[in-house]
Amino acid sequence: MERILVTGGAGFIGSHLVESLLASGKEVTVLDDFTDYYDPALKERNVAGFVDEVKMVRGNIEDGELVERLFKDGKFEAVVHLAARAGVRPSIEKPRAYFKTNVDGTLNLVEACRNHGTGRFIFGSSSSVYGVNRKVPFSEEDRIERTISPYAATKLTGEQICSNYSHLFGIEAVCLRFFTVYGPRQRPDLAISKFTDRILKGESIPQYGDGSTARDYTYVEDIVQGIRAALEYQESRFDIFNLGGSETTRLSELISHLEELCGKEAKIELLPEQPGDVPRTFADTSKAINILGYRPGTNIRQGLAKYVEWHRGNVFPGA
Repeated sequence: MERILVTGGAGFIGSHLVESLLASGKEVTVLDDFTDYYDPALKERNVAGFVDEVKMVRGNIEDGELVERLFKDGKFEAVVHLAARAGVRPSIEKPRAYFKTNVDGTLNLVEACRNHGTGRFIFGSSSSVYGVNRKVPFSEEDRIERTISPYAATKLTGEQICSNYSHLFGIEAVCLRFFTVYGPRQRPDLAISKFTDRILKGESIPQYGDGSTARDYTYVEDIVQGIRAALEYQESRFDIFNLGGSETTRLSELISHLEELCGKEAKIELLPEQPGDVPRTFADTSKAINILGYRPGTNIRQGLAKYVEWHRGNVFPGA
């Protein structure tokens, strides 16, 4: 039975991945610190269905000694590294904290892979590394030279760490650039979750800018399929893939879709554009499709309908 460590396995994407891995017979260890960045009760709810089927380690990837002990005992064949300080705007306020977790924590994990013979490392990167990229859609071959937030800088650094350890120590590393993932269990601070909640409650929603910013929204089940494919990838020792939905939706369109699905008109609070926000993301997924067999199968209308249905039956504590 293949032994896999999932960091951040109690989070939004991580918990969906853990369920998928367990369903296919993998032996899973979860490392998660149940941070209070948002209500920890949400993470407890995420893991409630599988907590007895995994080894659950409550700890921080910044703790190098903990990570070393975990790898020594776990004898993992593969790691899926999803744990991170998330969010562009908070990273501007606390850049040192983001570098400590996202860079030092990633270094702790690849060092442990090196020291304990773990041969495969999947890194959850972000479309934010493309920054202000004028060429669309965004391709893995594009030059990365204008990241505009500390969060993006930490994700790009994480990719370079993976490249180093793959080249120097033979670790098979795959970096996956996620494009605006959404779906059931999405963090309450993210737009789709926040907007749905506030529209249903009749509360105002914040719209930064004129509504023309656009994102390539990707349904969580599609992301999990891409991660599972990356775990099987063996064509190259190091590689990078975009995982997106391959379409863009403007903020104004997103709000309109949610109004229709919620059956209520949104009360919009117009606010200035935020520093660190990129104007548009749009994934060229041809590489992932051709090499990994990635097949994003949920378009934005289908995914939003699934999410709103889920949200109606799951009230976020404190939202």
